[in-house]
Formats: sequence, structure tokens, C-alpha cells
Amino acid sequence: MIVITNPTAVNCEISIIHSLFAEGLPILHVRKPDYSAAEMRSFLTAIGLEFGNQLVLHNHHQLAEEFGINRFHFPKKFRNTITEKKEAFFSTATHSISEFNTLKKEYDYAFLSPVFPSLSKPGYHSEINLSESIKKRTNYNTKLVALGGICAENISEILKKGFDDVALLGTLWNSTNPLENFKKCQQTVLSF
Repeated sequence: MIVITNPTAVNCEISIIHSLFAEGLPILHVRKPDYSAAEMRSFLTAIGLEFGNQLVLHNHHQLAEEFGINRFHFPKKFRNTITEKKEAFFSTATHSISEFNTLKKEYDYAFLSPVFPSLSKPGYHSEINLSESIKKRTNYNTKLVALGGICAENISEILKKGFDDVALLGTLWNSTNPLENFKKCQQTVLSF
């Protein structure tokens, strides 16, 4: 399972992140689009150097070396700037299976979203037909990660359809108990 930070600050966010790592979270996407480089440095410092190999930077990639980070997310507009892999991991986001199928082999995984109506962006609805989309998948070099409306109740369905993994955002950060929701989702994945 992958967790993506809320784009804006959340109460007790660093404490929640540490609790998620303590519960076995393998990968945290640090997505703070409006943070300056100084704000991002402060945020990464608060998370701690010991978690650098579990963090994925969405922006301010220049801070990676300082924090021992070798995972990078590229939005669509920068997707083709990757020319080769050098002991780094790359991800991106797609909004259709045809877009996903065109990704370069350098991408380790890509989000396909929204799979269900978004929990973090009200009114952002899915136009993805799960059954039909998976049948049209031709890219098996890149892991397919479901994003958008993911919760403990629909994870099994997503994995049965053929997705390789799931990413959580709204189900955690819009909750009064993010850690409890993470544990429920984690249990569903582990029992799959």
C-alpha cells in the first residue's frame, strides 16, 4: 500500500506519518504542491532522515540527496524528461488505461485515477470502467496502482480486477482516525 500526504497541512500530520510507518507503511508520497523549498525541507526534517528510503518526492527534487531520497514522482508535463534509470525509482499518474499503456519502461509504477469517486476532491468522479480498463492493459513493465476513492471496503474488488497495488489519500486524511483507517485497509490487503 502507498499513502499520499494531504496536499495541505493536517493537524498532527508528522505524528500520524510516524504512526503509519510504525504500522508498516512501506511508501509515503510527499505531495505538498504549494510548499516552498524551505517549507519542504522543514517538513522532511520533521519526518526524519531515517525514513528517506521510504519517501517519494513530488516536487523539490533537488532536496532528495540531502534526505537520502531516491524515489521521484513526475506529473504528466515532466513525464518525458526521464532518459534513464540510475538507482532511482520513478512514478507518475495517469487517468486512462491507454495513457498508462504508453508509459516508458523507466516508470516503476503509475497511479490510475480516479478509480472511484474521489474522497479528497468532492465532485471528482471516475470515468474508468474497472473491468474493461484492465482487459485493455498492455503495459506490464509498470505496476498499476489504483487511486481515488480507495477504502477498506473496495480494496479487494480492485485487487481482484488486476491492479497491482492501491494508494490511499482521502480515506486517511479526511478521517477523524487516519491510523485506524490505514489499519483496516492494510488488513484487507494482507488478507487478499
